[in-house]
Amino acid sequence: MSKEPVAVIGVGQTKHVAARRDVSIAGLVREAARRALDDAELTWADIDAVVIGKAPDFFEGVMMPELYLADALGAVGKPMMRVHTAGSVGGSTALVAASLVAARVHGTVLTLAFEKQSESNAMWGLSLPIPFQQPLLAGAGGFFAPHVRAYMRRSGAPDTVGSLVAYKNRRNALKNPYAHLHEHDITLEKVQASPMLWDPIRYSETCPSSDGACAMILTDRAGAARAPRPAAWMHGGAMRSEPTLFAGKDCVSPRAGRDCAADVYWQAGIADPRRDIDAVEMYVPFSWYEPMWLENLGFAAEGEGWKLTESGVTELDGDLPVDMSGGVLSTNPIGASGMIRFAEAALQVRGLAGEHQVDGARRVLGHAYGGGSQFFAMWLVGAEPPTS
Repeated sequence: MSKEPVAVIGVGQTKHVAARRDVSIAGLVREAARRALDDAELTWADIDAVVIGKAPDFFEGVMMPELYLADALGAVGKPMMRVHTAGSVGGSTALVAASLVAARVHGTVLTLAFEKQSESNAMWGLSLPIPFQQPLLAGAGGFFAPHVRAYMRRSGAPDTVGSLVAYKNRRNALKNPYAHLHEHDITLEKVQASPMLWDPIRYSETCPSSDGACAMILTDRAGAARAPRPAAWMHGGAMRSEPTLFAGKDCVSPRAGRDCAADVYWQAGIADPRRDIDAVEMYVPFSWYEPMWLENLGFAAEGEGWKLTESGVTELDGDLPVDMSGGVLSTNPIGASGMIRFAEAALQVRGLAGEHQVDGARRVLGHAYGGGSQFFAMWLVGAEPPTS
């Protein structure tokens, strides 16, 4: 039996900010879910199951929050699943939800991911003491900076490339009302003059700590036919993982990322991603990961990704726009960051991305990674249903 086509018919986000002190976690997630339901013009009664995801529980110190969030998400008496794959969890959560629809287990599924970083300290939560982790500078940046340096040595990229990415994404965020960082006075010079945190990563080349949630309504062909607005159709989706550390691991271009992208392209019939994909919502928490992932995902040859960034190809009006919404560099509720990439890809092909809409976007890739670059989740969505 063939798989049921999966459609995104509703998207909802909170306004992502440093601290949402006006709501609890339950209030935060309900806000995003309610907006997704409104977009799809559905009620809680129309939802058959809920799939929720977030980053590690110790970030907020609330263990298994999905249990008490069932009420807030209309899941009383309904199946509810929790997903966790570190920073890629938002993407993985959407894929688990999509699989329930594709397998005809449920007709319409609400999927949601969140983080309330104001009630935690993720940087120190990610800085584990010896002997559980090798000594590093605090936070994820301390882990990834050597990988960026390795990429620079391998590719010959000039040290200005990271600032170009940050400047682009922060300008894109100004067109996105839900983005956390709205730096109206941003200039390239200000990015390049910001303090060095983890050489070569500067303060303005890093992601913020955000409170926020993102939700989507996924449904089958019949549900999409009843939807009041255009649907985004899933053409391919995959997850891959690999150990954090092992002999021969390529930290610059992880094998799991390459394999995950290849699987998605095969499912979607993509022969040449550079030619066949119109835009990418890419998980870039530190600016240098744009050129690195351009290569990992097959949009550029090894050592050539930075040239796409430098030449303006990834600008909002470029040939391959990347992070039209401002990306993780502008909004980072960790558990939701991957789902935001998937949701923004869906908004693009639905033609509902507002001021950061890419004209004529028909096929868009959503990408997420997590942990020490060992978890990957991606999907490709299109404006038309898949052909098979």
